[in-house]
Amino acid sequence: MKAYVFPGQGAQFTGMGKDLYENSPLAKELFEKANDILGFRITDIMFEGTAEQLKETKVTQPAVFLHSVILAKTLADFAPEMVAGHSLGEFSALVANGTLSFEDGLKLVSQRAMAMQKACEITPSTMAAVLGLDDKTVEDVCASIDGVVVAANYNCPGQLVISGEFSAVEKACEAMKAAGAKRALLLPVGGAFHSPMMEPAREELAAAIEATEFKTPVCPVYQNVTANAVSDAAEIKKNLIIQLTAPVKWTQSVQQMIKDGATSFTEVGPGKVLVGLVNKIDKDVETISA
Repeated sequence: MKAYVFPGQGAQFTGMGKDLYENSPLAKELFEKANDILGFRITDIMFEGTAEQLKETKVTQPAVFLHSVILAKTLADFAPEMVAGHSLGEFSALVANGTLSFEDGLKLVSQRAMAMQKACEITPSTMAAVLGLDDKTVEDVCASIDGVVVAANYNCPGQLVISGEFSAVEKACEAMKAAGAKRALLLPVGGAFHSPMMEPAREELAAAIEATEFKTPVCPVYQNVTANAVSDAAEIKKNLIIQLTAPVKWTQSVQQMIKDGATSFTEVGPGKVLVGLVNKIDKDVETISA
């Protein structure tokens, strides 16, 4: 079975999507529609902007989403039997499997970016990558720290990202090293994604998600929150609302997809981060970068 996976924030690069825009009339039409919906020419920043401009959350999230979704729509043999997306990538996956329309997906991603930006400004918060520890040890260390710090991204065995208040994450990094981590380093992000610090953003985004039509998908999505196949539109909506404050269970999602019959994983979007993670989760499955 063919699985398609969609990357999240951090996969962006200057020039992303430019070849699609120049070589596909459909891609050009969709990019121009996106410029109109967003109210600014995001294509100018994607194609010619600086890395600094691309790093702005209000740009990054729609840019990665657009690159992924438009690339999927221009693939000649795109026929997903299961989909998943890493964090922001879940929105791309939901357009790819027909749950969300292109327009609604883009509007939600834009609202998500703005809501997260606001939440980041309330309390100094950050994320850190922890390498070389098992999941349970990372969870136990987080639980032992005063302040808010939680396991946020289960990327692959031995690679987790923690998230929370700045001081608590710093303390957790020292404790992770003492517990035997190969590395525990702060990430250059604007805030504590997938942690309780995102509660204000979750509340704001929940209203937008509730007001959006979710259709029955053509194939199941393996959602970050549960790591299980979901095809019910109401359940997809509920899980998507929880996603901002809950951990991304990427390792568990990929393992479940393989258990359910996935034999190849195609990454659709900028970069090759997910292909690398899938290979670390199970070296025997086929991985393709679209």
